[in-house]
Amino acid sequence: MNSMMNMLMASFGEIWHSVLQPIALVVMALCAIFIIFVVLFQPGNSSGISALGGQTETFLGKNKNKTFEHKMKKLTVVCGIIFAILAVVFAIIAVPASN
Repeated sequence: MNSMMNMLMASFGEIWHSVLQPIALVVMALCAIFIIFVVLFQPGNSSGISALGGQTETFLGKNKNKTFEHKMKKLTVVCGIIFAILAVVFAIIAVPASN
């Protein structure tokens, strides 16, 4: 039973290093680049300052979750989660197994 597990882990290690690792690395790099650009292009959140002036809510403010900026913020969060998961996976895989 133990030798079977060792064979499975060895074959997974070969598949990981030959196929999955380069693909995961490319996905991680694309997520990182995307996050950098999206965060740089997002406008500042100035709704707190406008509330001090007593301005009423606009049509754009009421439908904020349908705007392009809201979709970009959601996409940024999704890419950040993917990036974090891949970073943890790389850290776990990189630690050598203790015998």
